[in-house]
Amino acid sequence: MTPDNQACPLIFGEVLFDQFEDGSSVLGGAPFNVAWHLQAFGLQPLLVSRVGDDSYGRCIRGEMQQWGISTAGLQMDSAYPTGVVSVTINNDEPSFDILADRAYDHISASALPPVEPSLIYHGSLVVRNHESATALATVKQRFDVPVFMDVNLRPPWWQHKSLIPLLQDANWAKLNNHELDILIEGKAEPLDKAHELLQRYDMEMVILTLGAEGATAVSANGNHLRVAPTQSLNIVDTVGAGDAFSSVCILGILAEWPVNTILERAQAFASAIVQIRGATITNKDFYQPFINNWQLGRL
Repeated sequence: MTPDNQACPLIFGEVLFDQFEDGSSVLGGAPFNVAWHLQAFGLQPLLVSRVGDDSYGRCIRGEMQQWGISTAGLQMDSAYPTGVVSVTINNDEPSFDILADRAYDHISASALPPVEPSLIYHGSLVVRNHESATALATVKQRFDVPVFMDVNLRPPWWQHKSLIPLLQDANWAKLNNHELDILIEGKAEPLDKAHELLQRYDMEMVILTLGAEGATAVSANGNHLRVAPTQSLNIVDTVGAGDAFSSVCILGILAEWPVNTILERAQAFASAIVQIRGATITNKDFYQPFINNWQLGRL
């Protein structure tokens, strides 16, 4: 099955520029990356975010328009600048210096556009500020649709108490081993911790990403599945790999793919992303083999 061509996942959260050590800047932010991929796969995501009235903000709007992503949910802020993150790569692993009090910290609930979303996606960084956290809560109250939460714990920008209501609202959660160890303390095996997280917050599924070892999914019926890369990878950087994985998970959820199919296809796409620089691709031909193999068609 393919997703309905009117499927409109609401993607809520940060859009920003990743600044690398060589002086280059690349559009980023997990929600932005997810929306970017979903648009290329043929869906009609609505990105709800906020940018500054500055050159970065104007660039983001222009790139979204050129890619075909709706800008109806992109708010403009004259007081706060567009988000910026300094990215440092050590041993193929990125570290992030996320600048505080940026435009995406001030997403306004009163400026939300009319929409009938099929699913809500969000991360955890966006709730570091009360204003955006309130806007996200308003979105979830307004629409009775499934919620996909991408746990992205970026110190010092998160607190346990702010995560609990997000996890309670989530139908699906994606996180890595380190984040799982933070949320579920103790010496239990990762699979057992994933089951505990799922049961504690009454979720449908928890997806645990394992870097080069692939990913594992555990579901409410007690089943678990594992997937790993099918070939050795020429890793350029891993920035955005998790966002690529999330985008295909959302695609598969909306298309009602079997869980094993979701995992295999998400892993395949994430494996392709780590072999390029940055988190997004501006050439739609990059997506065509996946579209053909998955029989998505031009939605």
